[in-house]
Amino acid sequence: MSVLPASSREWHLVSRPHGWPVPADFALREVPVGEPAEGRILVRNLHFSVDPYMRGRMNDVKSYIAPFKLDHPMDGGAVGEVVASNAEGFAVGDHVLHGLGWREYADVPAQHATKVDPELAPLSTYLGVLGMPGLTAYAGLFEVASFKEGDAVFVSGAAGAVGSQVGQMAKLKGASRVIGSAGSDEKVKWLVEELGFDAAFNYKNGPVKDQLREAAPDGIDVYFDNVGGDHLEAALATLNVHGRATICGMIAQYNDTEPVPGPRNMATIIGKRLRLQGVLVGDHYGLQPRFVEEVGGWLRSGELKYGETVVEGIENGTDAFLGLLRGDNTGKMVVSLAG
Repeated sequence: MSVLPASSREWHLVSRPHGWPVPADFALREVPVGEPAEGRILVRNLHFSVDPYMRGRMNDVKSYIAPFKLDHPMDGGAVGEVVASNAEGFAVGDHVLHGLGWREYADVPAQHATKVDPELAPLSTYLGVLGMPGLTAYAGLFEVASFKEGDAVFVSGAAGAVGSQVGQMAKLKGASRVIGSAGSDEKVKWLVEELGFDAAFNYKNGPVKDQLREAAPDGIDVYFDNVGGDHLEAALATLNVHGRATICGMIAQYNDTEPVPGPRNMATIIGKRLRLQGVLVGDHYGLQPRFVEEVGGWLRSGELKYGETVVEGIENGTDAFLGLLRGDNTGKMVVSLAG
């Protein structure tokens, strides 16, 4: 066993946010570190993920994933280096992907850790383009939305970790047109000039419905929803007959304290025979081998690009999360402890 640190810092949720989270809802606390028990490994986290779904886990409501407990460490995707092992198959120096982020050192059950190779791709990509967000994009587009060559695709939140991959994957598979929305002119420029979207618009520059109509004069066949609200209403108005929508996220309303009215044009679903379906990545892990092979190939060839917004230091972990909710990120938001 290597020499272990005496303690580790970790972020705890100390109060449940009402509306937008504030720094006082979180506390960075120091806890002791010990040798891992039988079947466990101790990992020094190098990068951890902050994701929009974590906002829902801060509410004490029944959902598809358990809420964070108060005065306990939060969790989420992380990659790191094994510094002590009491588990067969894992050695000091191995790099692993696991689910105990938001902390400097993680005591991880070995069965919940997956070895990753930093030679194949930068470690942070296992939290983004090669990780949960990438698989969400892949499954949501190809399996849930039943994408087919020639489809016109609209992606909201297109400059985020999931949306930026959806648009590129659609182009690589022969979409006739790919349109994205984002929250700044700089992000719009990135989508078109760097990622190859056919069109993109800043939703703050005018009504989404009008901007989408202009960008998609022949309508859309697939909508990948990361935002909800006025974007979903605009997409319903623009979808062609037999259009499909993958409902992945609704970040526009995660911090609302009052019930949000649904789209006012739901009746269009009937006449157009639309299909709207939610996606949870956990239902699609069977696609993992195909996803890694295909997306890994696109990354190696340079056909698929990705963006990362890296925030340095565990002490800035909640700032990174709050920034994510504001849309400060381009691509995947990652907290790096590697320095």
